[in-house]
Amino acid sequence: MPAMPSPSPSSRPPRRFGAAAWLVVPLLAGLLGGCGPKDDEFAPVCPKLALVPDAGDISSFTGASQDVTALISRARITDIPAKCQKVKANTISATLNVNADVQRGPAAGANIPPIPYFVALMQGDTVLREQDFTFAPNFAANVDRASLHGDDIELLLPISKTKAADSYRIYVGFRLTPDQLAYNRAHPQP
Repeated sequence: MPAMPSPSPSSRPPRRFGAAAWLVVPLLAGLLGGCGPKDDEFAPVCPKLALVPDAGDISSFTGASQDVTALISRARITDIPAKCQKVKANTISATLNVNADVQRGPAAGANIPPIPYFVALMQGDTVLREQDFTFAPNFAANVDRASLHGDDIELLLPISKTKAADSYRIYVGFRLTPDQLAYNRAHPQP
């Protein structure tokens, strides 16, 4: 999917994916706990949401050096606000967005390259759908940190008497190269 600027989530409608299209990743417990029922009904059961282990941070360097002086940028997923609601008798809507903090490193030029992340929908061990997104960091003059807010993503999940929404899992993480994954494993963040 092409890189898109990250406008304010409230300024545009959420992107919608088909019913069998998406499952959400296991992340921080309770992120989908914001499911809001009407006053006279129970909250719908929600999919599990999670951050992929070792994929919550991404560091980019110039060349092969992983020295701090070669750091272009470092980002960390900080939050994945989400909510769910029943939209039809056989469909649950889960809406989420991904937020991150990014730091510009000493080797950064005027512009930081886009930072890739993904959302994957799974049922059991089967990936039903996976899609890439990007953050496009912009820094004001003399500022080396920024907060990034991803687009709202709406997942429509088919449910039935034999398949509840909690049978799905949604995974989120940065799209890492093998070198970036090895760096994260060698330098775990608290």
